[in-house]
Amino acid sequence: MNKRALWLSFGGLLAMAAGIGIGRFVYTPILPPMVEAVPLTKAQAGLIASANFVGYFAGALLAAIRLPGSRRVWLLASLAVTAICLLGMGLTTVMPAFIGLRLIAGAASAFALIFSSALVIDRLSATGQGALSAIHFAGVGVGIAVSALIVAVLLRAGAAWPTLWFASAAIAAAASLAVGWLVSPDEAPAQAAQTAVGVRLSADFAALLLSYGLFGFGYVITATFIVDMVRGSPTLAHLEPYIWVLFGLSAVPSVAVWTGLGRRWGVLPIYAVACAVEAIGVATSALWLHPASIVISAVFVGGTFMGLTALGLVATRSGSGDPRGRIALMTASFSFGQILGPAFAGYVYDASGSLATPLLVAVATLVLAAALSLVAEARRRAVSPST
Repeated sequence: MNKRALWLSFGGLLAMAAGIGIGRFVYTPILPPMVEAVPLTKAQAGLIASANFVGYFAGALLAAIRLPGSRRVWLLASLAVTAICLLGMGLTTVMPAFIGLRLIAGAASAFALIFSSALVIDRLSATGQGALSAIHFAGVGVGIAVSALIVAVLLRAGAAWPTLWFASAAIAAAASLAVGWLVSPDEAPAQAAQTAVGVRLSADFAALLLSYGLFGFGYVITATFIVDMVRGSPTLAHLEPYIWVLFGLSAVPSVAVWTGLGRRWGVLPIYAVACAVEAIGVATSALWLHPASIVISAVFVGGTFMGLTALGLVATRSGSGDPRGRIALMTASFSFGQILGPAFAGYVYDASGSLATPLLVAVATLVLAAALSLVAEARRRAVSPST
């Protein structure tokens, strides 16, 4: 095995852990004590989450254009901004600041995903070590699990919610420094800046694009509110320190598992299967609020969302030329679904006192996402019957 490729994949893992696993998802375990202390309504909590996804959407669109400088510089800058925004969340108590910080952090997260994926996956493919991309994508689960564990430990020690943000910022900053050491500079940064990023919106890509957006909506309500659901139920409250750690740990091997199945059975058919598994996970917490159901939900949703993310990006790379434009459009579609999910769920939660209806809507979107991925597969086979 190429040692440099292995170190590069670990650099990608740390970039995804800091930019996505911590930068985006640490909000979930911090949300319950933050809601109680500030205080925030569920609608306000959903609005803050959606602001992050609006920023993610904007960042994905911006990353699709030609930007000066190397991909590595943009990656490291996005990770620095992520750490600063995490720090800022612990220094304020007002909604406009919360929304602004999460908006900026969302854009930084999109840059971290797109530039780290384009850089790491391209370099690994060039060395014939493409299978190591599973290590890169595992970073999201690692970041979720590590930050969830630290939040749980600090809460048990009596730490206030701002301390949770400060600790998250410190972890993200440390991981970012390691990324700078593990991911070497681009050999030809000027060439990367001059490359045009074009996208052809074929019928199969359009179906996949819509499916990816529906998947974003389908998973994000559970991913945003699962810890809050646990804290709010007397029969589930004892699971609060563990449920988000379980969610993250389930995500760690998911990319290797689902992409391995995709290589064997076809990327888009396995994408459809993963959507169905995720739909089951979301449905269990909607229909049956019990310790067993919430564990199933954490494992099924945690164990599929990054696998689906990776499968979608793998399917996207089937075109020719620089994949950054297609990756950025897919990320934008994904984030648009995520923008709608938390805000919709938060308002319904405040009105009805339950997340059951939003979660069942999420189940329906995941089923539709599975169907659209099969439509995309059928379109591809019709164009290239030999594949």
